[in-house]
Amino acid sequence: MAVPWLLVLKSVPWSSVIKSAPKVAEGAKKLWNSVGRNEAQDVTPVWLDEPAAAPGADRVAPLQARLLATQSAVKDLHQQMQASAELIKQLADQNALLIAGIEQNRVRLKWLTVVTAVLALLALGQLMRLLL
Repeated sequence: MAVPWLLVLKSVPWSSVIKSAPKVAEGAKKLWNSVGRNEAQDVTPVWLDEPAAAPGADRVAPLQARLLATQSAVKDLHQQMQASAELIKQLADQNALLIAGIEQNRVRLKWLTVVTAVLALLALGQLMRLLL
């Protein structure tokens, strides 16, 4: 069972993987930093944060502040989503390179098998000719 995995690992174009690794690592680091710095925010409703206001008091200002905070949080989440999408794109590109390399190696292996079989038949023919 381990032999096919060894063949797959040997057929990987490691130079491309190594060349792409710093970009992928940098993208992952940026994503981790952007997610890690935003700790969970307090989601206590506005009406529980404040003492009971007298009737007729202005209750629009706290709601506007809460709306601005929510818009800021949505903007941060959108930026994180863009960073995630970029990282996923880089990983997909790297995966496509790996698959192309594996396919190229599969075709080469097929040709080498055909050439080896033809050479083996020629060698067997020469051996039979020498023995007769």
